Amino acid sequence: MIVAVVGTVIVLLALAVVVAVARDRGPGPGDVAVAYELAWDRLDFESIFTLSGAELRDGLDRRAFVAAKRTAYEQQPALGGLVDRVGIDQVATVGDAAAVITTAELNDGNIAHNRIELARRNGRWQVIAYRLESSAEDVPRADS
Repeated sequence: MIVAVVGTVIVLLALAVVVAVARDRGPGPGDVAVAYELAWDRLDFESIFTLSGAELRDGLDRRAFVAAKRTAYEQQPALGGLVDRVGIDQVATVGDAAAVITTAELNDGNIAHNRIELARRNGRWQVIAYRLESSAEDVPRADS
């Protein structure tokens, strides 16, 4: 009798885990955008490839993409490690498309705002476009 009860409980727990995993939609567009920003700051080209859609992979497979980026940044190590913290300003999602505005607080005290566009493909968000986003703080004011 106890074996049957324990067996039933185990089956129900296993079923609950399967349902929970199936319903988990993974990281949202904001989380992916922050991960993308941090991967660039760390010059982590493997992660950048994983987080990027085909639009940002230069038509290359993983190995060729990582090799090309490493070669391109080999003489530019100062381009990494600039970010102190990345935050999310705005997230807009419509269906399987999203746009995220991030704030990268740099080690030197400056702030950069970036617009990261994403598409949900095969159940996960991928970055498909990335650009510097100007803000009112970035625009010089005219003296009155």
